[in-house]
Parts: sequence; C-alpha cells; structure tokens
Amino acid sequence: MKKITVVYILLCFCTCVFARAQVRAFSEQIRTLRVDRPFLVLQDGQIDGSDEDNTIEISFDEMSHDVHQYTYNVRHMSADWSSESGLISSEYLNGFTTRDVTDYEHSINTSRIYTHYRFFFPNEDMTLTKSGNYLLTIYEDGNPDKRVAEVRLCVTEPLVAIQTKVRANTDIEFNGRYQQVDLDVATTALNIKDPNEIKVLVRQNNRTDNQVWLTRPTYVENNRLRYINNHALIFEGGNEYHHWDAFSVFYAGYGIDRMFYEGGDYHALLFPDELQRGAYTHVYDSDGRFVVNAERTNDPDIEAEYVWVHWTLPVSQPWLDGTVYVGGEVFGNEKNLRNRMQYDNETHCYWLTALVKQGGYDYQYWFSGKATDNRITTQRVDGSYWQTENEYAVYVYWRPFGARYDRLVGLQMQKSAL
Repeated sequence: MKKITVVYILLCFCTCVFARAQVRAFSEQIRTLRVDRPFLVLQDGQIDGSDEDNTIEISFDEMSHDVHQYTYNVRHMSADWSSESGLISSEYLNGFTTRDVTDYEHSINTSRIYTHYRFFFPNEDMTLTKSGNYLLTIYEDGNPDKRVAEVRLCVTEPLVAIQTKVRANTDIEFNGRYQQVDLDVATTALNIKDPNEIKVLVRQNNRTDNQVWLTRPTYVENNRLRYINNHALIFEGGNEYHHWDAFSVFYAGYGIDRMFYEGGDYHALLFPDELQRGAYTHVYDSDGRFVVNAERTNDPDIEAEYVWVHWTLPVSQPWLDGTVYVGGEVFGNEKNLRNRMQYDNETHCYWLTALVKQGGYDYQYWFSGKATDNRITTQRVDGSYWQTENEYAVYVYWRPFGARYDRLVGLQMQKSAL
C-alpha cells in the first residue's frame, strides 16, 4: 500500500505545475505519445535548446521491434490553430526545417514488444525565434503525407500580468454545479491601440470541447482589460477524476480489482464505478494526467508492459439520447471510437477495453448528447459540483494592427481551490 500511495501522490502533485500540450496519434501502432514540458518561454529573442529547463522531450512507442524512419517538422500557427500564420519558416525558425528521430530503444522482456522513440525540441539544429502556437508533425519515410503523430506546442513571451479568480457564485446559480472564471489582464508593457488586438483562451483541464475564446473584454481600463461576469466563462465544475495504478502486473494496484495474464497479454480489471450524482466527496487527482510507472524496472520507458484495461459502469438501462466515453489524457482528451463505451444488455453495464502502458492514470466519464456541438457533460455519470478542484489555463494572444502573426504574450495556470 505504501508503494501505491507514493506513486499516486507523485502523480497528483509533481505534474500539476505545467500547462499541457495537446497530442494526437494517427496510427494504432503509435501509443503513449507524451510531452514533458509543453510550453516554452522566449528568452533574448530565441530558444536554442541549450537550457534544459526550456526544452521539451517528446516520446512515443511504436508497437514492434522494426526500426522506422521518423522525421519531424514544425509550423507556426494562428492563435486558434485553424491555419498557419503569415510567417515563412525562416522568420520563426533558425537552422534546419526538418530533423530525423534517431534516438530509439527496443522494449526489454515485455510480453508485447515495442520500440520507444524520443527527441528534444528545440535543439542546436532547430532554434525558435517567435512566440505563439507551433504544430510539430511526426511523419514516416521522409513523406509529410505519412503522418503518424502531431503535438501542439506553445511559446510564450511574458509581457502581460494575468490575475485569475474562480468562484462558485456564478451568474446562473450559487454554490451549485458550476464555476465561473474572472480575469484581469494588465497590458502595461504593450502598446495596444484597440482592445480587439487581444484574444484570450480559457481551457479547463486541457479539454477543448468546452474551451472559451474571448475577443472583447467586459471593461477596458487604463492598461488593464477585465473579463468579469461573462456567461461564456461559466464551466461545469464536474467531479474529481477516478484513478487506477497498474504499477505491478503481479498484483492489483489502486483502483484495480484483479490483474491476470491471458492470451499472451496482461489484463487489469478495474473495480466497477458507480453513478456519482449524490454528495460531493473530495479526493486528490491530477486533473486527467497520467504517468508511466512500473515496479522492478530500471527504465519504465522500455520495460513497462502494455496492459489491457477493462472499465465497467453498471447502469440499469442504456441512455438512448447520447454516448458515454472514458475521458482523460489517456485518450488525448478526445472522444472517438478508442474511448467510446458500449452497453451490454446481459450485464447491464457500459464497458470499454483499451491497451494502455503500465502506470498511473486519471479518467472521467463523459456523456455526449446527440446535439451537433462537441460539448461534453459529466453530470450524467460523475455529477457536477462547485467544490471540484479543476485546473484552468489562460492564454493571452496579441496581434497588433498590421501584424502577420499572433504573439502569445501571457500564459497562466490556476487551480480552482474553492
């Protein structure tokens, strides 16, 4: 039990200081795509990789022992990621425009073989010179059309001061299901001629389905923009994430009912979850993150096993007005076929089985109705409470009149400790 506690506390507290990148794999062969430091700080007009604390490590597994030729490139993007910015590569990138991934290791003594790849960015061959959004694309055989994964990264030049407040007394209810965010952005260091030059993005727990874009402040004061009492900044409080920890394949860890070996693979049968639409109960979580971890290993990156994880959610009847997903960074905070739950009429429960690398993982149950928008609610399964601790990320972009790209001039993380 001591081992479980140490790993869980490490997950909850040691990872919470960083903003989080959005990652996506385009191949079933690519798994456990990770970024250790998803935002960078522009210092003295460049980031050249010489400072280890201002360089990110990107890693992933390919599910074989074949050696693949992977290459990556990077493009400067608009604030909303909808298109490339107006800059050409030589304006934001010094050095080469592409680089091969040459650092890889085969898995050792694992039931399911894989090869672990990693690289650091920026580096001496690729130096960044502008703030803003960057899309890093990994592709195979030197062909950009053969994408295998992509990572969305942010580079900030801290020119504004952001004050964030999260409150339970929202404009629609008091101490109920929601949380409201208020923002103050001090723009003393900027020469702003029009408040519309500023765009603000607010994101909860690195989710994009309920993220909010702000293009007009509520009040404009001397060198300060205020975004208060804004209905768009009302978020579901949701509930604390569930957690499981498969640090061992020999006995059940936290949240796991049974570990067993069958058909050449390890399996983790999680305890069945229950509907949480009653009173709020505080538990520590890491707001959807995960960490790779395996006991009796010197290097979990190449010695951890891949495990079939089985989720079950007992419900007397299936919901016909929408779909249930298992949410969290284990599935890239997306909803798709990989994390969509199925209903079993014989056992009267929703279920999901997925292949996941050993470690500690947070997850949440998301319900998506049949409406055309992409929003998700936790109220159907896990409930929603004003007391829930969430992590809010605030991104402030500045595009002066006549400029050709969006500068990221502020980034702040705020916990909703209510």
